[in-house]
Order: sequence, then structure tokens, then C-alpha cells
Amino acid sequence: MKALRFLTAGSVDDGKSTLIGRLLFDGQAILADQLDTLERRAAGRPIDLSLLTDGLEAEREQGITIDVAYRYFATKTRKFIIADAPGHEQYTRNMVTAAAGSDAAVVLVDITKLNLNEAEVTLLPQTRRHSLLAQLLRVPSIVFAVNKIDALDDAGAGFAKVKTALDKFAAAAGLNVAATVPVSALRGDNVTQPLDAPWWNGESLLQVLERLPTSSERTDAPLSLPVQYVQKNAHQSEGTGFQPRVLWGRIAHGAVKAGDTIEVLPSKQTAVVAEVRLAGETVDSAAAGDSAGLVLDRQLDVSRGDWIVTPGSASQTKTFPATLAWLDTEAAKPGRKYWVRHGNRWVQARISAIKSVLDINTLQPQDAHELPVNTIGRVQMEVQHELPVEPFKDNRVGGALIVVDPASHRTSGALLVDVQAAPVEEAW
Repeated sequence: MKALRFLTAGSVDDGKSTLIGRLLFDGQAILADQLDTLERRAAGRPIDLSLLTDGLEAEREQGITIDVAYRYFATKTRKFIIADAPGHEQYTRNMVTAAAGSDAAVVLVDITKLNLNEAEVTLLPQTRRHSLLAQLLRVPSIVFAVNKIDALDDAGAGFAKVKTALDKFAAAAGLNVAATVPVSALRGDNVTQPLDAPWWNGESLLQVLERLPTSSERTDAPLSLPVQYVQKNAHQSEGTGFQPRVLWGRIAHGAVKAGDTIEVLPSKQTAVVAEVRLAGETVDSAAAGDSAGLVLDRQLDVSRGDWIVTPGSASQTKTFPATLAWLDTEAAKPGRKYWVRHGNRWVQARISAIKSVLDINTLQPQDAHELPVNTIGRVQMEVQHELPVEPFKDNRVGGALIVVDPASHRTSGALLVDVQAAPVEEAW
């Protein structure tokens, strides 16, 4: 099976560091000197597995910017890559970074922070926010890990109430929940080994992760390839004659083979593919997810940031609706200009209108005139040059853009295209 990339998310002190440490410890992914250090610090007491990530936490406390920390471990059946995203609300932007390339999200829910005496348990805002962000960023599978069940006298009843609240929230938000499992990261209950309790006969967290599918881009769709690099003099031949160039990029969706007719955007010129290359070798074809190089039958003006597509399959536009996850401390406001990156191309853009902001508690849109930090809203975007954007649900390469503040150069937001918009001609 392919390696599973998953992120862990949760509020501060939900036990995320301990859970990661438990997976690494039980997966024998801790170096001998690290284990010796933990045992010395424990001084005869149980090992504090959360200390495995203490170094990174100290760096964050000192104000050092760290987007995502990665951890690796493997079982007999699968390899895993853990994207460790910070839990505090101010680091929601880092969670967005981790989710963008993940196959699954493990959202921790600290059962000790919830009021189990309520008729309907109220979930923490960060649980809702992280789940919604994972959904917006098209993470294929979401797993809720209800942690610290060892702290309850009646763990079965408490877990049942929390699961009911999670199921209701997931149904209202349209989340793809792969599983909801009870765990005790501190004791190791139901993390790697199934829980021995009369009220639970389901899988452990690790068993769930071992069976989850990896994300895959569509190969049955038209070709879409953002050009990242143009290699000149690829054959290193002598003379001044025809010198074919190789157009390299990672195929967003579709497939390509020699003999296919392609179209280059934004110029709309067409050509025929003479060769397809992977890792420098000529191959018969390449498909979504491959980093491929194309040699065309004739010279075209192609540069980094252009797109190679199946002729007539993509339309270009200067305006489109999108979901905006705002990450900057300075609020997003209509009319202000930003830089956006689509594929490998940078263009100027502005928010022409803010339609609504999402209330993460009610899941209902609310009127808004600006988007503060860590909020999610629906906006109308305008860009200076036409772009071949696609709905994010169909293509998370062609449907995603990052927003950068032109003055501070901070990454300010993540744009997810909602629907294909009709081309328009608007002057800047």
C-alpha cells in the first residue's frame, strides 16, 4: 500500500503531542538516544511521550515560525507520514498548510473539556474549525479521536454522547468521517492495540489508519499541466539547428502520450506532443500525479506559469467566486490589491466583494464586510490576467490559489474556487 500522509489537529492540551509520541513509540520510530533521554527524565515514572515534540513547542513559544513538523513511522503493512500542525487558534494557518497535501486528518477531541451533563454536548470551536478546514482543503478522510477516556468513570457513556455530537456536526457540515474512535494517548488505549472494554468492539486508531485510502487525482479527465520549468538544450547537441525544449510540470489531472494534440494557455496555441519524459527517460505516457516533461513537435512561446491542456477543455476568466480561508492578522477587505499564485503563475488580484463569513458554531453564513484572521468566507475575486481556474472539488491544483500581501509578503489566505465562472473583460 502507498504511504499515508495524515495530519493531527486539535485544541491546545488535547493530547496531540502525546498521541504522536505514542504512535512513534509503539511504531519503534524513536532513536535509542531519544528513548534514553526520556527514561532519564522520567526517573522511574512512566515516560512522558509528549516530550518528543517539546523542542518544536519551545521554538513556537519563542516566536520562531514553523509551518509544519513531519514525523515518520511504519508498521508491517504500511508507512506513515505525520504532519504535526500546532493546536492554538493563532496557528490555524499552519493547519491549512498541513491539510493541503494530506490523505487524512486525525482531529483530537479532549473529552475532559466537554460538559457531558448537557443534553447535547457542545463541541469546542477548534474541533469545528479544524474539521471544516480539512473538508474545505479536500482531505479525503477525517477521523475523530476522542482522547482521555481513561479520565472518566463511565467512559462508554461519555464516548457515546460525544460521538452523537460529532455525528450531528458531521452530518450538518457534510464531512466525510471515516471513523470516530475512543483513545487514551497517555495509557495507549486503542491507539495501536484494540481497546479491551465491553462497550467497544471497533478498530484501534492505527487499524483505521492502515485501511484508509490515499488521495488520487483524476486520470479520466482532460489533460491539465501547469508548466514549472522549461529545459533548453535538453539533448546537448552541437550546431545551431532545431533544439527541442522540454516543458516540465506535475500533471494536475488527465493523461498525456506522444501524438496527443495540446493547447497552451494563455496563448491558446496548439501543438502535438512529440515525446513524453519521466525522470529524463522517454516513456509512452504519463498521468495525473506524475512530474512529466513534454517535447512538442514545434517551437511555441511557453514559459513558467503557462498551462498545457487538452484543446477546448479549459476556459479562462478574470473573475470567479471562491471560498477564502483568511490567515493574516490584517483583515481581508474588498478593493485592496493582493498577489495570488495559481499553479506556477503570479498575478495581481483583488477581492471585489465579500459575500459572507461562515459561523463555525451554527455552520450558517453571516453578512460580513471584512474577514478577520482565521475566518472562512465566500468572496468574489478579480484577477489582472485571465486564468484557467477550475472548481476546487474537481482539481485541487487548478482550483487553489494562495494570496500574498504585496507590502509585507506574508501568505495571507488560501483561495478555493467554488464554481467555474464565465470569462469577462474588465479593465484594471
